[in-house]
Amino acid sequence: METLAFKGRRPTHPGALIREDVLPELGLTQAELAEQLGVSRRTISEIIHERRPVTPDMALRLGKFCGNGPRLWLNMQQALDLWELEHLKAKEYGKIRKCA
Repeated sequence: METLAFKGRRPTHPGALIREDVLPELGLTQAELAEQLGVSRRTISEIIHERRPVTPDMALRLGKFCGNGPRLWLNMQQALDLWELEHLKAKEYGKIRKCA
């Protein structure tokens, strides 16, 4: 089965980028980032601990705050979502044949 996401390894969750790069680079705490984005600290915590996906709303907030736009965040989340589904349902998807 041809995979749409990365073949070898699980794509990086966008929360890992926030946890490992954004917060340290800006010297912010989770609470400070949450305040800047207008969301709860719990929301940020769940994202950086990879228990919650980055939604389009959050992608817009992060993109505006970081100055890199929402697409980076949405693309990272989409790559992860596709990879996880492809691995979770590989047998099911393998039964689907390409039309003529």
